[in-house]
Parts: sequence; C-alpha cells; structure tokens
Amino acid sequence: MSFLPARDREYLVSKGIVFEEHDEDGQKGIILKERPLPVDRFDTGKADILILLQSGYPDTAPDMFYLLPWVKLTNGGRYPRKADQPFQYKGQSWQRWSRHNREWRPGADGIWTMLKRVEFALQEAA
Repeated sequence: MSFLPARDREYLVSKGIVFEEHDEDGQKGIILKERPLPVDRFDTGKADILILLQSGYPDTAPDMFYLLPWVKLTNGGRYPRKADQPFQYKGQSWQRWSRHNREWRPGADGIWTMLKRVEFALQEAA
C-alpha cells in the first residue's frame, strides 16, 4: 500500500531513484535504495537511506535520516558528527544522522527538499 504523496512518488520515479515504502507499527518510512555517497568521503560508496515520514507529512517535516550500512569518514576512520547512534527499523540497526529541519515550508516542500538536505549533510559531514 502506497502512502507517499503522488507528487513525491512522481519526483522519485522521474529521477530514477529506486525506493521502497514501509509501514512498521505506524512508522512510515521511505527507503532510497543504494544511493551513491560523496566520492572519497566515506568508507563505502553507496548506502540505503531511510527517511521517516511524520504524521501529517507533507505539511509536517521529516526530521532525521538513517543509513545502512553504517559509514565512517575516510579521513580519520570515525563516525560523522551526530551520526553514531543506532535506530531499529525493519529488523535492522540503521545509523541515525541527527539533522533537524526547522525551515520546512508546508505546501511547498516535499521529498525533493529532504533529499537536498540529506545530500548537503553527507557532503558536509565532519
């Protein structure tokens, strides 16, 4: 059963982004499959990205995001800042990236906004 708004789904399909929708005990999540990570920044080149959709989405902003597998920075071999806590979803332990959104615009923003936030966080990881 699809819960993702049509315009979000159409955006992901138009960009060729492979995704899955999951509802685990009322927690609705989108898993973006095997997304490329910034070159030479992490100890792996691809990861699945989990974005949980809050009740009221798309008027309510997604908050954090999660990676699987867990990644470390190539420079220093440590976890990125505020990305060292586990989060259980679908029987797996995801790497929680604590990045909060205080600039969401209800009625204007969507999954494309969250993807830009994820890309920025990954690129700027320290």
